Amino acid sequence: MLDNQLADIGIIGLGVMGASLARNFHSRGLRVATYNREPEMTAAFAERYGDDRFELCDDYSSFVHTLQAPRRILIMVTAGRAVDAVLEGLAPLLQADDIAIDGGNSFFQDTVRRDAWCRQRGFHFVGMGVSGGEQGALLGPAMMPGGDFSAWLRLQPVLELACAHADTGPCVAWCGEGGAGHFVKMVHNGIEYGDMQLIAEVWTLLREGMDLKPNAVAEVFSAWNRTELQSFLIELTAQVTAKRDPQGRGALIEAIVDVAGQKGTGRWTSTEAIDLGVPLPTVTAAVDARAVSAAATARKQTQYAYPDRATAPLHGITVDDLRCALYAAKIMSYTQGFALLQAGSATHGFNTDLAAIARIWKAGCIIRARFLDRVHAAYDRDPHLPLLLLDADFREELSRCLPSWRKVVAHSVIAGVPIPALAASLTYFDGLATVPGSARVIQALRDAFGAHTYRRVDAPDLAQHSEWADLRNL
Repeated sequence: MLDNQLADIGIIGLGVMGASLARNFHSRGLRVATYNREPEMTAAFAERYGDDRFELCDDYSSFVHTLQAPRRILIMVTAGRAVDAVLEGLAPLLQADDIAIDGGNSFFQDTVRRDAWCRQRGFHFVGMGVSGGEQGALLGPAMMPGGDFSAWLRLQPVLELACAHADTGPCVAWCGEGGAGHFVKMVHNGIEYGDMQLIAEVWTLLREGMDLKPNAVAEVFSAWNRTELQSFLIELTAQVTAKRDPQGRGALIEAIVDVAGQKGTGRWTSTEAIDLGVPLPTVTAAVDARAVSAAATARKQTQYAYPDRATAPLHGITVDDLRCALYAAKIMSYTQGFALLQAGSATHGFNTDLAAIARIWKAGCIIRARFLDRVHAAYDRDPHLPLLLLDADFREELSRCLPSWRKVVAHSVIAGVPIPALAASLTYFDGLATVPGSARVIQALRDAFGAHTYRRVDAPDLAQHSEWADLRNL
């Protein structure tokens, strides 16, 4: 094979995302080498898409020798042990300056470990988040690479070819050192959980609380997609709500079992937030809501055990109130997510540019939205902005939306409609805005039973202990 016939990039794994990315790179004029552990998947791919710019390889050796050096190898296999197995198979064949890229949903600490393992063996490793689903992977996803900066510079030309493009440029950027790429993707997915739960709660308030028919709910979301709420997920909600059931007379969405699945990235986000001491109530509420939905037997038992549960009609709120509540809660969710990105960068030494992250999420990825223009602008104005809600533009928006937001949460609670993410978002806001709050009682109790000390308002730098009561008499 002549050097000018060597492949520009190699992809290992021809599942949905791997196959779509291979076709994406191919569509940009690149020569693409592929390998899949199951030969039948390679054969099926070849039959459907094969041509002389696809090099379909039977083993790691032929795959590696089909690639131009220094090699760029994108690994698209299931996160976990499968990634390690691929790296172990490649390692004896790779040379200095070759780059192995994990494009799956790997846990960022695994990425840190793999980076060290690959460095010891003389080649580069990059953990890269990829968002956009099957269509995004094919037409242009958002890409979040992290790790060695010199490796990013060699990847940049081909990644910029294949990624989505917004009005502010290609939706790919170096996310920082070490495991930053997968950390950023993890937070992206956590925010995605929050967005979807907030939308689902508002959908329920429109459909069940206000008794709007599915086609009317679809029209509401379609109209909202022309406002500050414009986003892929709002547009998609309008589409799925309007879809008719091919096996019935009503909307397909109402024939779906009320149990939400999850693959773990939302839980990772909540766990990492706890480890870093960053409050993340909206995402955590979304994760919890999925777990509650999966408790089908317990839900039926509880419903049966409380037949007279106090409920009431949902009155006193408008469609516009719901739009404002959804937007305000969204600001809270992103405030939490970007605070976690900021804390993760500081703790783990990522050196992540928050403005750049908001920019690359503007197109291609699942949470793409008009709203991210404003997030990008906020962190562009002040890279060290401590919380998104403190930006002047967002302060104005929240102040405008706050009365409707409170009304929606209050009336929903009275009506007995569960709104965990809307309520958690509002409680988070009120917790930040309330000084002093309830923590002084907790500190007094901790000191009383465990001598954990407390600090006085008039002496905040001095830890003190008091004898509160004779606990023997309690």
